[in-house]
Amino acid sequence: MSFFRYFLRGKPAFRSQKQADDILHRRIDPSVSTNLQQVSRLFSGIPELTTREISLKTGQKAALVYMDGLVDKTVINTDILRPLLYGEFNQKDALESAVAIGQIKRVQKWSDIEQALLMGKSILFIDGHDSALELETQSWPERAIEEPQAELSVKSGAHQGFIETAAQNIAMIRRYIPSRELKVKELMVGERGRVKIALLYLADVVNQQALQEVESRITSLRVDAILTTGQLKELIEDNSFTPFPQLAITERPDTAASHLLEGRFAIVVDRTPGVLIAPMTFSAFFQTIDDYNIRWLAASFIRLLHFAGFFIAIFTPALYIAMISFHYEVIPLPLLLSIAESRERVPFPPLVEAVFMELVLEMLREAGVRLPAPIGQTIGVVGGIVIGQAAVQAGLVSNIMVIVVSITAIASFIIPNLQMLHGVRLIRFPMMLLAFAFGIVGIISGMMAIFAHLLSLESLGVPYSAPISPLRLSDMKDTFLRLPMWMMKKRPVSIRPNQLQRQGDRRKRREDQ
Repeated sequence: MSFFRYFLRGKPAFRSQKQADDILHRRIDPSVSTNLQQVSRLFSGIPELTTREISLKTGQKAALVYMDGLVDKTVINTDILRPLLYGEFNQKDALESAVAIGQIKRVQKWSDIEQALLMGKSILFIDGHDSALELETQSWPERAIEEPQAELSVKSGAHQGFIETAAQNIAMIRRYIPSRELKVKELMVGERGRVKIALLYLADVVNQQALQEVESRITSLRVDAILTTGQLKELIEDNSFTPFPQLAITERPDTAASHLLEGRFAIVVDRTPGVLIAPMTFSAFFQTIDDYNIRWLAASFIRLLHFAGFFIAIFTPALYIAMISFHYEVIPLPLLLSIAESRERVPFPPLVEAVFMELVLEMLREAGVRLPAPIGQTIGVVGGIVIGQAAVQAGLVSNIMVIVVSITAIASFIIPNLQMLHGVRLIRFPMMLLAFAFGIVGIISGMMAIFAHLLSLESLGVPYSAPISPLRLSDMKDTFLRLPMWMMKKRPVSIRPNQLQRQGDRRKRREDQ
């Protein structure tokens, strides 16, 4: 009975995965008909596979195979089929010159042909040849280059953002650094869905040990596919059990170019608009490209606000809980009476009150992000006002708690990096628990634990807390403050670049003239 069922359901394309692997490691056959049969078996169940059989003027039979939707039809019709059908050539080895296309490569293994077709390339089989021609015909839907919404430029910065095509992203970076020292090393990762990962660096500036380390981590990955930049970041970072990001993700080519010039390297993942920057330090997450578009005094003030927002967002709710629960004697009497009056109807302890309002804030924030922009803004503003006022009138929270949560939210929005902001949102809750249990002692203990954790982190061998620990005085010119550009003659020593000199002493040169 099973014998008849076998013929009724049809013969499978491959009896086992082992047979498929055996074919992928073989070389192609000189017969075009045999090769087309192998192609149809390899790509069975994939209707996008397109085969065009043609006869050359030399009398040979040829076949062009490609994946519909991943190729440029104009290039195929104009630059490949027309020269083959109407071109004048007599020798079999002159086919490369007959095809009017940029890059042509001869392939012999079926594994190379499989990957080429899935990447949008076309394969030309020619009767009597034991190798096929791999033709560059990739083309897929692309969105226009727009300004990234998560990294808006307030001042006169560029309004271009990365897109989902690695070649375009590399081209945008090269526009900012048109130097032959800007090298690109291409890697392929993924067992099922292979993705191209480009490693960009300045060869005469980057630290070679850090470069070799990140290349080794990427090439050693054994995963089905890399779909987002965040997945790659988690797979290659030093410590996964920390709320603090060790690699930065940017969607701005000017930001990526700025980090490259400092001695870092950029990791461009095809099919994703985010570019990884490494190695990073804690202070680098509080720097923005707008800091260098305004006067250094204003930039220094804004940067101090960034650091202040970090501490306010973490410790303000915890300080409120500690003061109300343990240390109310340090509060001025008029303010204490006002707080007591507002908390008169609240039946919950300060911890429950604070956690409730913080969770409401987080839900409003997520609702504003997930909904369309006009509706999200309405939910954020109206929802916050309505829920806060209703909670106060119902006696669930006090007025002072609403003020504390509002200050915390505003301070968290000052942090310029979203990855760092996510870490701050998580740290706030254990700090509130410590404050409720131990008061100021718990807050100080939590602060010491955070500092000790920051001192223990590394980013590809670079101390995360640099230039504070280890202390690098030369790097302090662009850490908490942003001193004038003419004073920053050297690259950051913390990331250990091979070439430290970034600019000459221009002021002294002008005085000599």
